[in-house]
Amino acid sequence: MAKTVPMTITEKILAAHVGKKSVAPGELVDAKIDLALANDITGPLAIQAFNDIGAKKVFHRDRVALVLDHFTPAKDILSAENCKTLRDFSKAHHLTNFFDIGQVGIEHTLLPEQGLVLPGDVVVGADSHTCTYGAVGAFATGVGSTDLGAAMATGRLWFKVPETIRFIFYGKLNPWVSGKDLILHTIGDIGVDGALYQAMEFSGEAIRKLPMSSRLTMANMAIEAGGKNGIFEPDETTLSYVKARAKRSYKIYRSDPDAHYAGFWEVDASNIFPQVSLPHIPSNAKDVRTVGKIEIDQVIIGSCTNGHLDDLRVAAKILRGKKVAPSVRLIVIPATPTIYRQALKEKLFDVFLSAGAVVSPPTCGPCLGGHMGVLAEGERAVATTNRNFRGRMGHAKSEVYLAGPAVAAASAVRGRICHPEEVVKKRA
Repeated sequence: MAKTVPMTITEKILAAHVGKKSVAPGELVDAKIDLALANDITGPLAIQAFNDIGAKKVFHRDRVALVLDHFTPAKDILSAENCKTLRDFSKAHHLTNFFDIGQVGIEHTLLPEQGLVLPGDVVVGADSHTCTYGAVGAFATGVGSTDLGAAMATGRLWFKVPETIRFIFYGKLNPWVSGKDLILHTIGDIGVDGALYQAMEFSGEAIRKLPMSSRLTMANMAIEAGGKNGIFEPDETTLSYVKARAKRSYKIYRSDPDAHYAGFWEVDASNIFPQVSLPHIPSNAKDVRTVGKIEIDQVIIGSCTNGHLDDLRVAAKILRGKKVAPSVRLIVIPATPTIYRQALKEKLFDVFLSAGAVVSPPTCGPCLGGHMGVLAEGERAVATTNRNFRGRMGHAKSEVYLAGPAVAAASAVRGRICHPEEVVKKRA
């Protein structure tokens, strides 16, 4: 009997989708795709590629998702034309999973919420933060629009099997620390190319205690370390989340104890405090207590990274009974209609509005400098988004500071970057 080759969870998922007993890092494989997705920016280019190769129909109308989340409601004529292209394509191919105004949410929060990405899946999307879905134990990665067009037509795509780095987090989390702080700290340690074309596998006792919102946040930002994908082994928390949502069957994979890893990175989470990534790169991460008194003009709480209900609840705990500093514009963006509705039900919007914030419909808008919060020259923003490159949120001479919702909300009250304990002495 042939000996079984030990593999990581990423390798096992790819092997299953290639139809082989095993795959090895560096191997080129042609894998079956479970879900292909695009948005209103990348979708038109993918559709053009789809048409250019002469494709007549999508490989499966239930396995192609189009989400109009970046510039909608349409901010200009070009945005409207892009959205029309996706609407026409969806109608022509009878797509099951087309999300437009009223149903649309930020894609990387919406699709897990809707049970469309599941453990053991291979998911590709024409958006770099597609790696978010590794939080449920899927192999998920961003691809170019041309590759996405081919995947929509054939249901397959080639990959080079990545090596895996295992990140082991142990210890007890400090107050106000979430998955956002863990991943910012990690990127600060290894750099924006520290996991270049590698799978980032997150594990350890501190990880097992994280809610799904924090896991989605960490997987989302694997790309900011250069990762091919971020991934978590499914556990009880994962299964509780997935079972309530799954629209189809799925399979659980876990790494073998003797699987080969390119490296191990151990982190004592008890040494991590709320983080801030200073301009103009996510790896410029610092303990918020060390950054000094940096005055700000705007705060964004939202995005595919931190627009979850848990994030809004944390922000509301800090903002309840307080006012946003007169010099600050606070914009709160629930990531999906479901989150929006629940936040409304829990009266979180009352807290935000009373504090002087504005609440936006679900959109990626300000994260990429599109709309709903573009920065002018010289302005500074604290944002719970995932990138702070020069000009990312507006003018090339503006600045973006990345943080979790606790630091963001507290900073909105103070008018400068600060630790949440400056505003709330005890964690609620």
